[in-house]
Amino acid sequence: MAAAVLLDLEAIGPGEVRALSTLNDSKQHTEAAREALYPVVMRLAARSVIVSRCAPGIDARGLHRTNLDALRDALRSVCAGQPGEVLCLVDGFRVAPFEHEQRAITQGDATSAAIAAASILAKVSRDRFMHRAETHHPGWEFAAHVGYSTPAHRAAIARQGVSPLHRRSFASVAYSVSEGPLEVLERLEPIPGADHDADGVEA
Repeated sequence: MAAAVLLDLEAIGPGEVRALSTLNDSKQHTEAAREALYPVVMRLAARSVIVSRCAPGIDARGLHRTNLDALRDALRSVCAGQPGEVLCLVDGFRVAPFEHEQRAITQGDATSAAIAAASILAKVSRDRFMHRAETHHPGWEFAAHVGYSTPAHRAAIARQGVSPLHRRSFASVAYSVSEGPLEVLERLEPIPGADHDADGVEA
């Protein structure tokens, strides 16, 4: 998931500023806290965009390239039709090529309210998707680990193999020791930049 938000700072009053002050790096919030912040962000954002990418597409293009493409699409959508100059703040690294001025912010979701807001939208959307995935793909405990490589997640893969939601290009010990369908999969080298989260941009 990637997300972008546009905040009209001139239209935001003191009450909204106080609401934004509760934002921080989305990974520092509990799932319940992120859910509580989601409607706050939706109310305060002049525009918001959430972009998702599928596992087969990531396998075909690579994780880092897919992340950058998703961030670029989110930025372009949130900037579309905006009059005058637009400065885009991006969490961690620049997105190229891109037609608007941009600035990469280290630990952006801990220092920029709008990047933190975009991160909330992306993480909540991811969490909700994983809860729905639990219903359609029982046994992998998606609602519990929401895609992270936890011991329970690795154990589920070892027990059941990969689901249609798993990336085949992800190099994991859990993949290599699993039985059944995983026995025909080759372990691939990790994708450069795979540790980046594509979840927070500001325009």
